[in-house]
Amino acid sequence: MIGVIVSEFNDFVTEKLLESCERGLRELKLEYKIVRVPGAFEIPLMAKKLSKKCTVIIALGCLIKGKTDHYDMVCRSCVDGIMRVQLATDVPIVFEVLMVTKMGDALMRVEKGYNAAQVAFKLLNLNKNEAKNSPRLRSERKKSSSKS
Repeated sequence: MIGVIVSEFNDFVTEKLLESCERGLRELKLEYKIVRVPGAFEIPLMAKKLSKKCTVIIALGCLIKGKTDHYDMVCRSCVDGIMRVQLATDVPIVFEVLMVTKMGDALMRVEKGYNAAQVAFKLLNLNKNEAKNSPRLRSERKKSSSKS
């Protein structure tokens, strides 16, 4: 199952990201679950929780630069947090948290949600192939076939 995390902050952008993501997931006939979080800062924690149930996670959000340092801190925390979760759990996270300086730039990128669905599909297939070719699984298959 694919977990889709959507930030509610700047929802006029994130809802469009989600629409394009869902279109891609439906076209690829992938099973998914949507979870909403208040903002991009909360995405890493939810990704960690979803990593127990999902084989791939998609993170959707939108940060638009303002006049304070808050933007930089939230961007860095989101990026670093997502990377830490990926490395700690071995669950890939497709990162489509838009970080832009102008609203127009964000609206021009809402189709990135569709791209995220395609990347998730590729990662699912990579994970399946990796599992088939893992030395541990090969040795387990040999053991079970020798018992027959």
